[in-house]
Amino acid sequence: MAVALSGCASMAPPHATPPPPVPDHWLGYVAADASGANAAELSWQAYFRDPGLQRLIETALVNNRDLRVAALRAEEARAAFRIQRADQFPGFGIDAQSARARVPGDLSATGQSVVAGEYRAEVGLSSWELDLWGRVRNLKESALQSWLATDAGRRAAELALIGQVGDGYLGLRELDERVALARRTVQTREESYRIFSRRHEVGATSKLELTQVQTLLTQAQALLAQLELARAHQLHALGQLLGTHPGALPEATPFDETLMLAELTPGLPSAVLASRPDVAAAEHLLRGANANIGAARAAFFPRIALTGSWGSASAELDGLFESGSRTWTFIPTLSLPIFDGGRLRASLALTEARRHIAVAEYEKTVQTAFREIADALAARRWLAEQLQIAQTTLEAQSERTRLAQLRYDAGSATYLEVLDAQRDLLAAEQQLVQARRAVLSSQVALYTTLGGGSAAPSSNQ
Repeated sequence: MAVALSGCASMAPPHATPPPPVPDHWLGYVAADASGANAAELSWQAYFRDPGLQRLIETALVNNRDLRVAALRAEEARAAFRIQRADQFPGFGIDAQSARARVPGDLSATGQSVVAGEYRAEVGLSSWELDLWGRVRNLKESALQSWLATDAGRRAAELALIGQVGDGYLGLRELDERVALARRTVQTREESYRIFSRRHEVGATSKLELTQVQTLLTQAQALLAQLELARAHQLHALGQLLGTHPGALPEATPFDETLMLAELTPGLPSAVLASRPDVAAAEHLLRGANANIGAARAAFFPRIALTGSWGSASAELDGLFESGSRTWTFIPTLSLPIFDGGRLRASLALTEARRHIAVAEYEKTVQTAFREIADALAARRWLAEQLQIAQTTLEAQSERTRLAQLRYDAGSATYLEVLDAQRDLLAAEQQLVQARRAVLSSQVALYTTLGGGSAAPSSNQ
């Protein structure tokens, strides 16, 4: 009967997920993109095709310290939930006691001093609350939702780490490409400077043209030094994400869209937002806030606790388990608050205010998630167009440089025209690599913002 009564009622308000304060369609989304894969059902191993990147992600999932802390936070919340859940059940313990005492004669009924002993062996029931109003159950529910929210936060940290490693790897690959272009340019311009130096020595070219060639060379050398520094910084940042030095990177695959799947479909906002771990964490916190309200409401009602013991007691040790030595106690306790200076009402107001905060934070999380996905969709569309423009620009600059060189060789133009064309060609080559990296980074961002791999059957997340 006591166990049945302990689960009679709950004072928690019913949970209702607030309607998402976002449109029911993606802003700027082109319907023709619907042929792509579902990001939630696609594991990161299937999305990121580059073997080197896969190895780096695996290393980061094992060694990253932030992710390790997130996993330990989840374990901490799980232990706290198990502690709170234990309050629902009665606790039993075995107690053995031995005591001897001497009573002086002037305190004894016989006028003689007495030495007495007492021996006890009991099985006791600790103070166990009959949860008539659901206070203990709601506290357990609150701890459960806190654990689930923390675990969802761990999954969000994993997904964010995968995206950061992917973007960091792309940044490193971009800088590798740009460094290689700059080195080739430096080698070409060093050869040009050598040729012009010989021409100047024999009087075949002017000092002005020689200084122009030298200026072009120093500009390329300065760019190479800047790119080498940026690459070193990028490598260090990637090592911090991995939690260890990345070591020698394997031979790189082509730096283009084949590094990962190019097309993903966003689906409906309601389904996509629900699959994101950060939105799931916010909803768990909202459920926990409702449970805390139930516990605060139950505190206004009488609280019944049971304490008891059963065992054997005797004045002599050898008579402890003999017939007639049985002893038991049963102590039900009823407590009802009458005056507490407004503490209980303030506690209820506090939990209600925290629930309103949880609702606002849930709505903000949904809005932030919607914006991130909309931004990623827009980036996928417009960065691809920028990449096409950069490719066209490079083709035009290459042709301009060829024609400028022909005009100079024919004596129809000064070397300044060649100088400008070569300078613009180097800038166009660098911009094309940057545009390609931006497109790939937008694909990484789209995968992570869509909750990539959250519904994959065999994902390491």
